[in-house]
Amino acid sequence: PITPQSEIGEFMSGKMQELKRGYVSAESEVAAINMVIGACSTGAKAMTSSSSCAVALMQEGLSYAASDQLPVVLVSVMRGGPGLGNIFPSQGDYFQATKGGGNGDYKLIVLAPSTVQECVDLTYKAFYLAHKYKNPTVLLADGLLGQMMEPVEFYEYPYPEIDNSDWALTGAKGRPARKIRSYSPLADNQCVFLEKLYDKYKQIEENETEWEEINTDDADIILTSFGSTSRNVKTAMKICREKGIKAGLLKIRVFRPFPAEEIAKALENVKAVAVLDKADSLNAAGGALFEDVTSAMYV
Repeated sequence: PITPQSEIGEFMSGKMQELKRGYVSAESEVAAINMVIGACSTGAKAMTSSSSCAVALMQEGLSYAASDQLPVVLVSVMRGGPGLGNIFPSQGDYFQATKGGGNGDYKLIVLAPSTVQECVDLTYKAFYLAHKYKNPTVLLADGLLGQMMEPVEFYEYPYPEIDNSDWALTGAKGRPARKIRSYSPLADNQCVFLEKLYDKYKQIEENETEWEEINTDDADIILTSFGSTSRNVKTAMKICREKGIKAGLLKIRVFRPFPAEEIAKALENVKAVAVLDKADSLNAAGGALFEDVTSAMYV
């Protein structure tokens, strides 16, 4: 448990027992991510959640999960940093999630909700994408969403179940034994593996980008944001419109893969772009999202 994420564990500890499913309060963040790796290796839907400095301790495990191609789901609720920082909302872990905080050449799938309902919707999607692509997937929220109360609808899992019978470790039971391992002692073998891994990432990029555009068709200025900040930015856009300023909103919901080509197209004919987030690193050069948006403009 770590603020502002603790409510997830509090809720799940009771709800999972009610549903007769498994819940474990791990002794550490390192233990938690490795328990999820173990559970996912059997083909189970498994997740953990934590916040910022604690998620930093899980990075090695996420790198292993990417190499092992396991459908790990992590809910990361961002707080202020660096170090222990504080418990207030932040979006400063954008790079941690989107650039890969562990070692080696790998990519995570990263989803960013802006409402409590989207937290639910995108959690369903996180499990689906994780299992569809056998790739660790992060739901990247922030402390505001972690502590917010809003009406929300739970519903049946809306995605098709993914067949994992050809890789899951469930006991040989008469079939040839399987193994899942990360280590490749020969460089040539590792290069072949990485080529296959990046072919998968290309497939994810072609099929799974997601963003929302509001009033962008005639906009002179586009406000770009993600997560809970998008709610304030949407209000700012409406105020601009009332004052005769043609502002539009571009809200990014899936960060990895990043919709670079689509954003470049949306920004083609505007006079100005504002990139707005709650990253602690915010300065004259822009916050965490700034780098990806400006890179997209030159695609």
